[in-house]
Amino acid sequence: MNRSRTPAPARVPALVRLSFLARVRVSARASVLACSVVGAAVVALDGTVLTVAQPALQRDLHADVGQVQWTSTGYLVAVASLLVFAGRLGDRHGHRRVFAVGALGFAAASAGIALAPGIEAVIALRVLQGVCGALLQPATLGMLRTAFPPDRLATPIAVRTAVIGLAAAAGPLVGGALVSAYGWRSVFLLSVPPTLAIGLLALATRQPEAEARARATPGLAALDPLGALLLAAALGLLVHGLVEAARPGGAVPGVLACVGAAVAGTALARHERRAAHPLLPPELLRSVPVVAGVAALLAASAALFGALFVTTYFLQDVQRLDPLTCALRFLPLALLMVFGAPFCPSLQRRYGPRRTATAGAVLLTLGALLLSRLDATAGALPVGGCAALLGAGFVTLMVTATSVVVHRAPEAHAGVAGGLQQTAMNVGPALGVATATLLLALVPDGGFVPAEGAALPALAAIAALTLPAALALPGGTRGTRPEQAPPRPGRRPCVRS
Repeated sequence: MNRSRTPAPARVPALVRLSFLARVRVSARASVLACSVVGAAVVALDGTVLTVAQPALQRDLHADVGQVQWTSTGYLVAVASLLVFAGRLGDRHGHRRVFAVGALGFAAASAGIALAPGIEAVIALRVLQGVCGALLQPATLGMLRTAFPPDRLATPIAVRTAVIGLAAAAGPLVGGALVSAYGWRSVFLLSVPPTLAIGLLALATRQPEAEARARATPGLAALDPLGALLLAAALGLLVHGLVEAARPGGAVPGVLACVGAAVAGTALARHERRAAHPLLPPELLRSVPVVAGVAALLAASAALFGALFVTTYFLQDVQRLDPLTCALRFLPLALLMVFGAPFCPSLQRRYGPRRTATAGAVLLTLGALLLSRLDATAGALPVGGCAALLGAGFVTLMVTATSVVVHRAPEAHAGVAGGLQQTAMNVGPALGVATATLLLALVPDGGFVPAEGAALPALAAIAALTLPAALALPGGTRGTRPEQAPPRPGRRPCVRS
């Protein structure tokens, strides 16, 4: 009898400990999700509100157009150059720490811009803000990868995508209201409270197991500084070249910058083959789902933002619509981005990533093709219908491809995978706008009318490149399981169910 009674008291503390650990884990996941969503939304909002604030900034600081453009270009170059290296830092030192540094630095830089006395200080602080944004963005995905089991990642990624879409859509409205009421400095103060809050929350959130795995993972001791420098040079020159090529008279410097990017990229490829601890892990680059997911995101973002660029000029310069009416024509795109994202995880579970992404690629390509056939008399219904197709296709592709990239990357390389995903989402829009600008110049009399120009047909062709990329994604409903790293010596392999 005594033997039968003794185990019962011993089970109670064990159950209490398990219940406590479960509550702590749920709380940590909620904090990580909040940091990831708010961090990504702040970055998306910052990019859209700045566009509205630039004219007032130029007048107040007595700057020329070139200087004002560098408030955007300097930020883009800094972000694109450092995203992958920032992801590597997160893999090595813990995504929570890197995220906290990026968020707090972003808050400090934003406050500094709001107090800047001149345009030179604004440009310098925007570059610093770009560096902090590069630290913050890959960590938003890296933290999700380490906090959530692989089979539960699609939902937080969909929530993150929906909030990004909402922030991007609300940016012009929020920015316009703030600039009208309080001036351009208020749009930078807007991002200070949320980034300060999530930076402090990240510091208070403990993920000791994930961070210990990051520090103990073999092969991550060296950060490959030469590889990071070459990659930063290649991406920075590429983004600068694309942005420069989109400006009047910037074709020659843009081409030279792109040639420099190609040279740096070639040197990077040679260095990575010889490096003992390469910045871009070979097992990540050999993963077909990861490469296909990044390619799909690059082509989709290029097609979408290039099409929006051309259509905006068409609606405002050809049809003479005011900015608000123009924005209302694109409202279906924003609504589907926000409300369509939550449905994507269930589609992936039912049909698998390949069929889900392929459906998104077809919708995106169809939207770009129909948009390219619009003539000068196109009304609100056809433009809104094309915008709806673009929004539905893009959000489906973005959620699915991002889920595959994050799922299939080994946990030890989650930061680098997040950096690659964010790089595609930053380089793609610059590529699409540069392509549209160059092709619009070829048809000066009718280039802004979709059916008479070459820009939108070319962007539809870029959208079609998402089809082969989508077909290369995993086919089954279990195809998003992560690549398994070899078990560590002295430990039994653990399989998550």
